[in-house]
Amino acid sequence: MKNVFFSFHYANDVNRANVVRNSWVIPGNKAAGFIDKADFEKIKLGGDPAIYNWIDEQLKGTSVTVVLIGEETASRKFVRYELQESYKRGNKIIGVYIHKIKDMRTGLTSNKGSICFGILGKDCRGEDVYFSQIANVYDWVQDDGYNNFGYWLEH
Repeated sequence: MKNVFFSFHYANDVNRANVVRNSWVIPGNKAAGFIDKADFEKIKLGGDPAIYNWIDEQLKGTSVTVVLIGEETASRKFVRYELQESYKRGNKIIGVYIHKIKDMRTGLTSNKGSICFGILGKDCRGEDVYFSQIANVYDWVQDDGYNNFGYWLEH
């Protein structure tokens, strides 16, 4: 069983993110990091501290963090926080480009996003650690995520 936290830019990419989640969720697998829009609006009323607390709670018990990389994902402060906390907790981190997945509402794809998420933490020597140093990155469409996602999580 895998407990996976999905990190993504909600407003831009929730439909694309659901394509990934829905292809993977089977009995025994737990997908954290997804929330109903109405529930998220309630949490946002508590400000940034409430959002950080929600993220911390969602990360509990996860062993893998998957950042679903859309056009603006790297610029999102909460995504950066999710990755920093994931690194701190020892989660395996992988990236999946989702820009080629068609949005269910519009039928459009988007531009490829950046993997420059800033410093995730420090290694045992005190050196800065970046996403590109520790994460395997795949393209959902080009690398056939529908059939390979489980393998990516394991390896």
